Amino acid sequence: MSFDLQLDGLRAVVTGGTMGLGAAVVQNLVEAGARVATAARDVATRPEEGVTYIRADLTTSEGVAHLAECVLQDWGGVDIVINVLGGSNTPAGGFAAITDEHWLNELNLNLMSAVRLDRALLPDMLTQGSGVIIHVSSIQRIMPLPESTTAYAAAKAALTTYSKSLAKEVMPKGVRVLSVAPGWIETEASVRLAERLAAQAGTDYEGGKRIVMQSIGGIPLGRPAKPQEVADLIAFLASPRAISISGSEHRIDGGTVPTL
Repeated sequence: MSFDLQLDGLRAVVTGGTMGLGAAVVQNLVEAGARVATAARDVATRPEEGVTYIRADLTTSEGVAHLAECVLQDWGGVDIVINVLGGSNTPAGGFAAITDEHWLNELNLNLMSAVRLDRALLPDMLTQGSGVIIHVSSIQRIMPLPESTTAYAAAKAALTTYSKSLAKEVMPKGVRVLSVAPGWIETEASVRLAERLAAQAGTDYEGGKRIVMQSIGGIPLGRPAKPQEVADLIAFLASPRAISISGSEHRIDGGTVPTL
C-alpha cells in the first residue's frame, strides 16, 4: 500500500519555520509536494528551496496581519495552518520571579500568535469548506516545572483548551483542528542548553542530556525526540490521510508523561 500523504499542491502556512521543529515541518511538507510559506523574526540561515519566507514578529498583531495579508494575496486562501511558534523566555525563580511583562510575553508567544493567525486565515477555510489547523502545545501543560516554566506551561494549557473549543466549533463546517504535545525535542536550542549544563557540571554533552532528562522526571525511551520525528507526526495529522482526526491532542514524548 502506498503511503502518499496526498499533500501535493496544498497551501500550508507554518509559523516558526526557520529552525528546530518548525524547519523540520517545513521540509516535510515541501518534500510531500505542498506549497509552503513560513514566517519568523529572523531570516532562515538554510532556506528550503521553493518555500516563501516572510519576515514578521508573530508575537504582535501587526506581524500576524502582515503574514496573513501576504499569504492571502499570493494564494487566495490556505489549506493547512501549523502553529509551531513557541518557547519560554521567563527567568528561573518560581512564581515570584514572573512579572506581568513575563506573563504577557509568554501568552503572546505561545497562545495569542496562534489565536490571531487562526482568526485571520480560518474564515477563508470555512468559505471553502475544508482545511486543517494544528497547534503545537507541550506536555508541560500537564507537567510544568515550577522553577522555570510556569508561565510557558500555563500558556500551552490555554492553547490546548482553545484548540479543543475551536475544533468543536468548526469541524461541522469542514475544518479540522487538533494539537500535538511534544516532550523534550533535541533542537538547536536544546543542544545549547545541554551543552551549557554539561559545562557547568564538568561532563560531556551526553551527561548534559541526562541532567535535562532527570529534571523532567526521565524519558523512558532514553533520549529526546528528534525534530524530524515530531514533524513526521505533524505531517500525517495535516494530511487527508488523517481526515477523521479532529479535536484531539497527540502526545509524542518518549513516555515522559507517566499517565494516559
